Amino acid sequence: MSALLEARGLRMTYGNGVRAVDDVDIDIEPGETFGLVGESGCGKSTTAKVILRLEAGQAETMRFEDADLMAAKGAELRRLRARLQVVPQHPATSLNPRLRVSESIVFNLRAHGWSRADRAPRVAELLDRVGLAAQQGRAYPHELSGGQLQRAAIARALATDPRLVICDEAVSALDKSVQAQVLNLLVQLQRDLGIAYLFISHDLSVVEHVSDRVAVMYLGRVVEEGPAEELWARPLHPYTQALLSAEPGQGRERIVLQGDPPSPSDPPSGCTFRTRCAYATEVCAGDRPPLIEITPGHRVACTLHPHPEALLA
Repeated sequence: MSALLEARGLRMTYGNGVRAVDDVDIDIEPGETFGLVGESGCGKSTTAKVILRLEAGQAETMRFEDADLMAAKGAELRRLRARLQVVPQHPATSLNPRLRVSESIVFNLRAHGWSRADRAPRVAELLDRVGLAAQQGRAYPHELSGGQLQRAAIARALATDPRLVICDEAVSALDKSVQAQVLNLLVQLQRDLGIAYLFISHDLSVVEHVSDRVAVMYLGRVVEEGPAEELWARPLHPYTQALLSAEPGQGRERIVLQGDPPSPSDPPSGCTFRTRCAYATEVCAGDRPPLIEITPGHRVACTLHPHPEALLA
């Protein structure tokens, strides 16, 4: 089975020299949830914008449903975007305040060619699927709670039958109890509809709850990637270990990182984490460590973990 999304060498460099995304690879299989975690400013959301073609990034390869997403234009790009939708962090600002919730959903349907006769039944179906009543569909955004607004944003994203939904900090602005309700809704929708998620968050406990595989980003680069259960049980990169140690209830010894992340416009040579790493040596300032597979599907970019074949030499 081929990947639903296959992205190789994603890059995004701004005019001021900031390398927000630096050679990132992402594969997402049909029906799976791929988590992307890291501190604020590490490039997670920019990665999503490059995939959505909202930023003029570069890629060696970026294919979605076996179509060249980087080369798509006009009608072909609109067709692909109907199958590739997003749930943003703040639905109160992403939903037009002058439109009723149902009208925002209709706007998405109309943009992707749904006939007038099919729109009203589709809106009713979507509202019911995300747990909103018909009268809430007639409300304006300011009349709904945060959780209701996020359900409305999910309904709008589902309107065009997407195969991949990018959830960009989709529950971070919600109270914990409401977070759990929305996460359970996303899991149920995935079971019912077979959709895949790219789930972006700085909250590792949330990512652990929903993800099949996880990639950890630091300063625009992926430093570790693997099955969620294994990554949580056996984190290999010192940055991943520090992130997990900060999660309450994990029973891990707290690792306090020193200093702030370096400027992405002038990153350190070699491993960009070395300026905050307790294990850094002169070797870390040399070549950038590549992502090496240590166990099946579990890769890390760190000189502490040489390629298994090197250990046999």
